[in-house]
Amino acid sequence: MAQITKDTVIGDILDIAPDTAPIFLSIGMHCLGCPSSRGETVEQACMVHGVDVDDLLERLNASMD
Repeated sequence: MAQITKDTVIGDILDIAPDTAPIFLSIGMHCLGCPSSRGETVEQACMVHGVDVDDLLERLNASMD
């Protein structure tokens, strides 16, 4: 998969790499199945949950290796 960016939609990440779910859960994003969270970008989720987008991107991309 290509690199995950701040504009990548969370639903797309979960569809391609469901093993990233624990990373999202660790930032407090507990309703991964609801339509709004699956349609959010990584940047939007970070803003809502007060998480540094660069740190989350690093974790997500490292999990894809």
